[in-house]
Amino acid sequence: MYIVNLLFPDFSLILLGAVLHRISNWGAEFWTGAEKLVYFLLFPALLFYSTARTPLSFDTSGKMLMIGMGALLGAIFLTWLGKPWIKAAPMDYESGMQTGYRFNSYMALALAARLGGEQATGMMAMLIGFGVPLCNLAAVHALAHKSGGLFKELARNPLLIATACGLLYSLSGLPLPEVAGAVLSRLGNAALALGLLLVGAGLRLSGVQRAKALAGYFLAIKLLALPAMAWLLGQWLGLAPSQLQLVVLFCALPTASSAYILAARMGGNGPLVAFMISAGTMLSALTLPFWLWVLQH
Repeated sequence: MYIVNLLFPDFSLILLGAVLHRISNWGAEFWTGAEKLVYFLLFPALLFYSTARTPLSFDTSGKMLMIGMGALLGAIFLTWLGKPWIKAAPMDYESGMQTGYRFNSYMALALAARLGGEQATGMMAMLIGFGVPLCNLAAVHALAHKSGGLFKELARNPLLIATACGLLYSLSGLPLPEVAGAVLSRLGNAALALGLLLVGAGLRLSGVQRAKALAGYFLAIKLLALPAMAWLLGQWLGLAPSQLQLVVLFCALPTASSAYILAARMGGNGPLVAFMISAGTMLSALTLPFWLWVLQH
């Protein structure tokens, strides 16, 4: 039941965004402005806040971190592996690649809190802190590859900058001022709600018919292959059961809602990515319980 409780609010906001876009007369400028607000302010604030306030301890969770990042690298490799074999329109494949390895960090933290309280939340935040720059690096590389502007895009990507600054702040050992924490927390809460509404507003089912194989391939990587790699690596390296549960569920999460924003901002196929985010969120209601069952047997 707690899996349903985690998924239903997010999907409800996506659906609400789709309804608002259809019935409102707010115009394209409104939705474009909202995308810029989330991409340049709200999401970076959330990423910085999540990483800056989490103490990093490699002694107790270094092996778990290595497994999580290794599985993400494996998924990134799989997304490139299918490129010669799957036919897609220009920028469709590059736009969808990120949905094969990016993750919903909000669901990650909520699930960790339910599973193991503050300790599990701290370890999940460490996975998020290192996973976000890795996944954003791969996503920006794929989308900037054709234009040759990879390093320019990376240098000005607000998500990468915010995460890197948050990790550096955490490593410095400085406490986060209470006022700054309150402001960043409120900005982060707004990022979740508005970001999901934008996912729904960008949903276009008409562009999905010609990309069924593409969507199926990336969804299979994200919801099945990626957590399977984490589970196998964890078993092989003898990871503690509690940490194995966290890292497998971290890898089994549906794609981050910010994947749509990144695709839209970098000239990719935003509606296709929005469909895969929505489909992945719905399908994860089946795959997350499956992976929990695997971990318990």
